[in-house]
Amino acid sequence: MPTDCISYQESGYFSKLIVDYLDEKPELKPFYNRFPKIENFKDQIIEKQQNFSEANRKVLAAELEKQYLNFDISEATQKNIQLLHSKNTFTITTGHQLNLFTGPLYFIYKIVSTINLCKQLKETYPNQNFVPVFWMATEDHDFEEINYFNFKSNKIQWKKESKGPVGRLATSGLEELLDSFTKELGTSENANNLKELFEKSYLNHSNLAAATRYLANKLFKEEGLLIIDGDAVSLKKIVSPYLKVELLHQTSFDKVTKTATQLSEYKIQVNPREINLFYIEDDLRERILLENGTYKVNNSAITFTPNEILSELENHPEKFSPNVILRPLYQEFVLPNICYIGGGGELAYWLELKSNFEANNTTFPILLLRNSVVIASTKQAEKATKLGLRFGELFLTQKDLISQKTKEVSKLSIDFTKQKEALEIQFKELQAIALQTDKSFIGAVKAQEAKQIRGLENLEKRLLKAEKRVHTEYLNRIMDLQNELFPNQSLQERKLNFSEFYLEYGTALIQKLLSELDPLKQEFKVITL
Repeated sequence: MPTDCISYQESGYFSKLIVDYLDEKPELKPFYNRFPKIENFKDQIIEKQQNFSEANRKVLAAELEKQYLNFDISEATQKNIQLLHSKNTFTITTGHQLNLFTGPLYFIYKIVSTINLCKQLKETYPNQNFVPVFWMATEDHDFEEINYFNFKSNKIQWKKESKGPVGRLATSGLEELLDSFTKELGTSENANNLKELFEKSYLNHSNLAAATRYLANKLFKEEGLLIIDGDAVSLKKIVSPYLKVELLHQTSFDKVTKTATQLSEYKIQVNPREINLFYIEDDLRERILLENGTYKVNNSAITFTPNEILSELENHPEKFSPNVILRPLYQEFVLPNICYIGGGGELAYWLELKSNFEANNTTFPILLLRNSVVIASTKQAEKATKLGLRFGELFLTQKDLISQKTKEVSKLSIDFTKQKEALEIQFKELQAIALQTDKSFIGAVKAQEAKQIRGLENLEKRLLKAEKRVHTEYLNRIMDLQNELFPNQSLQERKLNFSEFYLEYGTALIQKLLSELDPLKQEFKVITL
């Protein structure tokens, strides 16, 4: 594959907010704590160390030991759990929904970015320990977003009725889906490994949270990845004072609304609600509403007086679930975390939250955009070289790419810029003459100029179209390659599942990503396997 690269800013796949953040535009400085540069972690570590409860460390480590009971964990994972007891240990965290069989490829990239940043930080700050954490979004309830993955242009979908938090969803009934997936895999060693991984993850565990923990642990356990389920009584208990403030004072609504107004020139990712909590009971997960002094659970008959809901929070904190606005605060309160790694959409809503963290006296983490990757086979890399393609060109729309490459290979000049400039000079002279004679003549001159410019543009388009026909075979090969690397004219990492590459490359896929991804570099990485 060509060795050139493209920055995230130039790729065209990120919002203006994220581009401006990556460019460190000064107007965005009030909305984040420190920019993700290796030297900035020194002060972040100091601030977090001064602002994190040692009692919470003990609760966190004990909860992780509980969550990992009966799981086959590596020495690295066990060591990292124990390291959490030390005041010199900090976490680097990413998170994601519980997508079936990891969902899109970037699930893997998030975790690799997190692991690799821990390694870089340990080299720079050897007196501290850095532990990679994957926070499972077990309390989400939108099953339709996570119940499938794509494999070789097929949608492998789990059709099941789901209510309540997806982490508690029983994994029964997946045997048929495994059978259909197996038929797509074939009979190679890697195919058998994928089949076994799916089977042991989903058929040998009772719910989706346990299945996802097993899957992520199996893929990354030698790297010491810690996988956390926030749907836990002990963790909810220590964060309950913040939840009490949310119920009584709706601080997050006030703070985040003001921030959203300040960011109004950008597309706002999320909007706060008056109360940013859900109530969970059995298969129920519904918003908590405050109406005329009474707390109500949406779409149910459940109501509470102020005293009753505070009593419920004290006795059953596990029944209260933060939404997207409060989950980051919950996460940062229970973790000794110094950096959150996420995609563009995630960082966009995190940038709305800093003032709410300040109001709750909780350290706001460094925000880092996860690695993005395009994976190419050796054959595809060779094809790109033969076609004279640069990696950055593949990010163009197909129309622009084909036009650009046509102009490059054509023996004719398809750019009529010089002719247009000559026309503009001639018509300026005509306008000068018109001013000296009859000013009403100026309109006719301008109309004639526009007509002739359009004529040149039409000739340019017709010539380009003719040259595209001449080079049809060459251009078709370019389109075929771009379609392979950018399925449906979108990023590979958003469409494909890791299994498609694992089937071909096995464990070498993960090792290659671990060896090549640099989380602090703001550029798309092309990896050839």
